[in-house]
Amino acid sequence: MLFSYSQSLRDDFPELSTGVLHVQGISSIAETDVADYVAQLTTLGRQRIAAGTEADLPEIQAWRRVFSRMGLKPTQYRCASEALLRRLRKEGDLPSVLPFVDLCNSVSAAFAIPVAAFDLDRVAGGLVVRRATGTERYDTFSGEIEHPEAGEVIFADAKSRAHARRWTNRQSAYSAVSSQTHNVLIVAEAMHGTAKQDVSRLIVSLTETIRQLWPAASVREGTS
Repeated sequence: MLFSYSQSLRDDFPELSTGVLHVQGISSIAETDVADYVAQLTTLGRQRIAAGTEADLPEIQAWRRVFSRMGLKPTQYRCASEALLRRLRKEGDLPSVLPFVDLCNSVSAAFAIPVAAFDLDRVAGGLVVRRATGTERYDTFSGEIEHPEAGEVIFADAKSRAHARRWTNRQSAYSAVSSQTHNVLIVAEAMHGTAKQDVSRLIVSLTETIRQLWPAASVREGTS
């Protein structure tokens, strides 16, 4: 299995809904023009926060409650979608990283749901969302090596490498999608009242868009 959760997390967070996509054989990941799609999705993100802030959205409020239950300050450690919407509100746009990443980020903002994209060729034996032992290795984007705190929720692989810290808060540089990536695992997670329906809509939208932009790639929905 490419992606799964520990049973203890399933038991503690029964409201969790997850969508998983496996994209294989993707090419021209850095050259494909995604500008029109990103612009449309970013506009949807702006509309979400037009009458207030990202903190008012039920999707974000649900993740804030989860972070509080994990013993984290929600305003210090934000889920990925909240961080993107906050930046969109303050700066008027989202940062451009790489076309494929830009697409995933704009989808995350449009749905207010965290979306993670991992280079599967850099992941050993699939990902398990579980609590850390404290011995796992996490590579930061600044080049430093960290070790998650024991009990922290991480995305871990078979070699005890942490590919994300604090659940949906921060991904690792080690498996970040790059211009050399050909095999991607996309994970969308939500906790709010209509999470199941909204995650399903997000996955359908992202699947259709990826197939249009990268028609040679294989896109299939996974399980969690």
